[in-house]
Amino acid sequence: MLPAYRFTRLMDIDPIRRQSFISLTSTLGLTAVGFVATMYFAHILGSSMYGVYALFLAYYGIFSLIGDGGFGGAAVKRISEGNERNAYFTAFIFLRVALLAVSVVVVIALSDYLSREGTTSMVPWLLFALVAGIFYGVSVNGTYGEGMVGVSQTSNLFNNIFKVLLQILAVYLGYSTAGLVGGFISGMIVGGFFCLRYIHLDLARFTVAHLKKLFTFSIWIFLSTSGALVFSYADTILLGYFMSTADVGVYRIAFQFTAAATFTTTALRTTLYPKISRWHADNSLERINLSLARAVTYSLLLAVPVAVGGWILGDRLLYFFYGAGFAAGAPALAILLLVQIVNVFMYLQTMCLNAIDRPRESFYATGTAAVVNILLDLALIPILGIVGAAVATLITMLVNVAIARHYLARQIPVQIERGPVLHILLAAGAMALVVLAYRLAIPLSNIFLVLGAVALGGIVYGFVLLKADTGLHDEIRALVVQLGAPWPRWL
Repeated sequence: MLPAYRFTRLMDIDPIRRQSFISLTSTLGLTAVGFVATMYFAHILGSSMYGVYALFLAYYGIFSLIGDGGFGGAAVKRISEGNERNAYFTAFIFLRVALLAVSVVVVIALSDYLSREGTTSMVPWLLFALVAGIFYGVSVNGTYGEGMVGVSQTSNLFNNIFKVLLQILAVYLGYSTAGLVGGFISGMIVGGFFCLRYIHLDLARFTVAHLKKLFTFSIWIFLSTSGALVFSYADTILLGYFMSTADVGVYRIAFQFTAAATFTTTALRTTLYPKISRWHADNSLERINLSLARAVTYSLLLAVPVAVGGWILGDRLLYFFYGAGFAAGAPALAILLLVQIVNVFMYLQTMCLNAIDRPRESFYATGTAAVVNILLDLALIPILGIVGAAVATLITMLVNVAIARHYLARQIPVQIERGPVLHILLAAGAMALVVLAYRLAIPLSNIFLVLGAVALGGIVYGFVLLKADTGLHDEIRALVVQLGAPWPRWL
């Protein structure tokens, strides 16, 4: 917990920077907890059992999309606009409950197929998870739509911390995959109750007009989200069909490992969506343009060095962090790290399209890429296995970025801050040379030597970047000093 004087300093920071900082800190904590827990699960359960859990998460993602119908994003959009908030919130709850029945029917109808995929005992858990997901989704979307980004992010952090703690305990007691699923559901319940305390919205009478306005926006959010879920889960489900659950486990561990490159993007995307929505309503297009360009820079600030470091050390990191059985995922990891750099542009551009009320164009981008993704998965997975899944994901992400940029450029200038981005590449290049020399000189025979290489690379990258880019140096220094933390004189 922050001391009182540090909390006061935090509240004095510009609202966007403050919320971005809270979101970034929350996401960083979440990523760190997730990494440590996944390492434990991988060592204890092995690739096959972890693969079953990965398949459960994929099924939950697909069926929860049916239960949401895109109305979550539509509710955030309408609530964030500030008009008739209570009516839109109530209409959203009504629609979510109605769609729950549809998702439950679909799960039951497909239960035989799910059982064939090795998740026989997971079907009842899946139904329970869908119910818990409604409670969590309603409370989080309510606070998020009201602009309380810090609350929704803190809720997400509590959700994941409680989930992980319970999962660790359950796995330790021998509950295996069922323990992972039980913790997943419990975390959503805890996170939902946290958000519920802060919601200022009340139940109110709504009309068909409110439903129509939610629907007209949600249909494109639903279709666009469907495309995003294809990127997230189609490869997992098709790997489960063509390959073994062990292959699924190795692939998902490699994918999860690359999450370290994305948490800045996730934090900024979450923070900027309601802000850009309001700026668009106020016709402040210049603020949108500048904020998007800066968000890309800060996202690449982490994504690029993580990718470069992963290319050099990925095989040893997988071996020591997750176990010898997961080291086979190194080739796929190398490709997936590049995917996360492309994700910076995909996530931020599609977020911006949705926030400026262009969900149809967002769907055109993600929908087209989703079709390409499925076709490439079907063609490449039987031949190349998990590497084929990674290649398919990379190609489709590039397609998504190209289409999304085309449509976004029609609305606002889409720019990249060339100077800072070049400095990021320069610093990452210097880091790569030092880490590569370290690996050639010192055999990475234990985890401490690997961590030494990671630490050395981080120091070199940070030092070169702050020396090369005075703008980023001054911004980061101002934020650190404003929070009351010391700033090294040599920087």
